[in-house]
Amino acid sequence: MARAALTEARGAITSPDIAEAEAIHDFRKGMKRWRAHLRLVEPFLGDEGRRLRIEARDLARLLAGARDARTARDALEDLGKLDEEVDGGPPLSARSIATVTARLDAIRAEAEGVSLTPETRQQIDETLLAATEGVKYWPIGHVSFRDMASELARHYARARRAIPEDWHTADPETLHGLRQRVVIHRYQMEIVAPLWPRFGEFWVGEAQRLRDRLGHHQDLIILAGFTDPHGPLAPWRSRLAPLIAARRAEHVTVAARLAGRLFADSPKSFRRRLLALWEHRVPN
Repeated sequence: MARAALTEARGAITSPDIAEAEAIHDFRKGMKRWRAHLRLVEPFLGDEGRRLRIEARDLARLLAGARDARTARDALEDLGKLDEEVDGGPPLSARSIATVTARLDAIRAEAEGVSLTPETRQQIDETLLAATEGVKYWPIGHVSFRDMASELARHYARARRAIPEDWHTADPETLHGLRQRVVIHRYQMEIVAPLWPRFGEFWVGEAQRLRDRLGHHQDLIILAGFTDPHGPLAPWRSRLAPLIAARRAEHVTVAARLAGRLFADSPKSFRRRLLALWEHRVPN
């Protein structure tokens, strides 16, 4: 699974047939999967595990500028899914939406041209190739499923502790921190999903839905940042702000419900569930 994550990330960067925006998106997705798996096995790899995780983080940051412009573009589209009318002035006209979209596309294209250079592609390719070769030497032959279950439960507990007491007064940093932990949990659960495919697929799907809601919320925060004074979308701040606030509230409401279901069990109960799945796993 570690090699699969690396192959996904590396393929996005090295394939000549993938557009730059899609390449960056697929690369970051593969890196999130890779980093989640690294966190799971890091206690068994020692210093090498920490080095690989920091290396992966730094690679992802190389393309952060291009990511933010694409994220703001996605958030703009998300505003069109508001369930009801929002007070605070007229919505954006079709002409304004087209202008804002064009500005974000121009920012994204410029950022991609600066960050996704041939030199950057080569650096990423060489680093991921070395990591792929290194995986075969990981000293994890002695690791039992009980060890894995304990690590999975530890990261489950971290995500559970990150859930705010009051969702609607939680600041963006708190919800972003929860999202990061949910992403880790979501990808780590892919490892145990084959033990009971129907349950595993359901669990990963619920985690993905929670991740999406929290991700859309963070996208809107980034879009709002583009409307700050002297920002590229500052002229549209008065019309975008109420729309952003209303859509954020919708995402928070749904995310709270999803998190309540997904993290209902205590970490000890969650670990017992994993061990039971292992004990009664589906035979190959």
